[in-house]
Amino acid sequence: MANRGGFTNKLGFILAAAGSAVGLGNIWKFPYEVGSGGGAAFVIMYLFFCFILCFPVMVTEIAIGRKTQKNPVGAFKALGFKNWAFLGILGIFCGVLILSFYNVIAGWAFGYFFEMLSANFIDNGKEFGEYTSDIVKVGGYSIVFMLATAFVVVRGVSGGIEKLARILMPTLVIMILGLMAYAFTLDNAMEGVKYYLIPNIDNINANSIGGALRQAFFSLSLGMGALITYGSYVGRKDNIVSSAVYITLTDVGIAFIAGLMIFPLVAFNTGGNMTDEVLSSINGPSLIFITLPGVFENIGDLGVLVGSVFFLLLSFAALTSTVSLLEVPVAYVVDEFGVRRKKAVVIVASIIFLLGLPCLFSGGYSAFFTNFFTIPFGSDTPASSDFLSLAASIADTLLLLGGTLIVIFAGYVWKKHNLNSEISSGYEGYDKSIAKILINVGVTIVCPILLFVLFVVVVMNNFFGIDLINLLFR
Repeated sequence: MANRGGFTNKLGFILAAAGSAVGLGNIWKFPYEVGSGGGAAFVIMYLFFCFILCFPVMVTEIAIGRKTQKNPVGAFKALGFKNWAFLGILGIFCGVLILSFYNVIAGWAFGYFFEMLSANFIDNGKEFGEYTSDIVKVGGYSIVFMLATAFVVVRGVSGGIEKLARILMPTLVIMILGLMAYAFTLDNAMEGVKYYLIPNIDNINANSIGGALRQAFFSLSLGMGALITYGSYVGRKDNIVSSAVYITLTDVGIAFIAGLMIFPLVAFNTGGNMTDEVLSSINGPSLIFITLPGVFENIGDLGVLVGSVFFLLLSFAALTSTVSLLEVPVAYVVDEFGVRRKKAVVIVASIIFLLGLPCLFSGGYSAFFTNFFTIPFGSDTPASSDFLSLAASIADTLLLLGGTLIVIFAGYVWKKHNLNSEISSGYEGYDKSIAKILINVGVTIVCPILLFVLFVVVVMNNFFGIDLINLLFR
């Protein structure tokens, strides 16, 4: 068997796993989900889902990975449940699907860094459409980004993934805090903060609840096999629970301060008008790729610097996630087929880039992929019709399904006493801790029921336009 490698210590694992969680999902996706999901009400639901529903799933995935020292497919086989290997395949499929469109968006962000350096502020929909439809330009940026991702993964767990995380994670925090501090000095900044922190219960509906749950799973890298894979590189003496706490706090903390960075900028751009009607027109990719460049242009002389730093930050954040997404299928190929890491990286990265071409073409280059489908999201949210949006919707939904099945497997197939035994390794006193009670109740009762119910809510809302929350409670 090929040498799999491993993390050098607990801090290396935490930084790498947090890097997997912290990415475009926190800085690109989280703010626009907040904007379309009702502001502070969305934030509260997101925090609830992260700590109540997602935390037990995270601990379970890491425990399965460490117990088996295998990739997501090999892990279920190693536990003696070959019939559940499909769940590992589902996770790998989700990771591949996400990376196929994630790399395209990362390429957009990387390209915007150079656009900002040249003071080319792309501040309206027409120019953004021209940018994404320039297949040579955006395709080139996506290729460079995939090559950078592959370069890190080729270097292995400790020499590539861990080393990258040790450099980029502190850098990300410093950059976000710096931009946040600057954003607070702008006119009307506090209006953005109020919108972000003061909840309006009337904004809670199926779309906002589903969005908060999808965002929690997406940003924490759950249901895609990443944490099973990273867990397989963790030592037996490491405390899984405390590691999961640090990972969750880091991810949630960075998402939270990213919102404190973004919404003051938005409020500056809208003159303090933070109504849902105004924000509904700038959600989705338009918030980061259209609205904010216009903000940077209006800032004045510092606009080029602030804009460049922001999109460099976005690129760094994306790289920490694309690395983990690529590592999942690479680990599968290395473990199951005995392929050397370098060869596995070249093969897998090439295949994923090719699979992402429809997403690349859906930015306006190809009318077929740009107008590929129609999903009725609901009356208050504009429908999307491009291939990239379809891939993102499918991935978000499958992540919830994967998370639901993982806790059902852990609680009722593998059995909670086996899960507890693995968690207790490295955690002295676990058997008498509150953590054990919370994780056991979460895995056997709370998570299976709530995740399944919310999975149904998300499917009905995303693919059928039916808001079950409003039907049942309004």
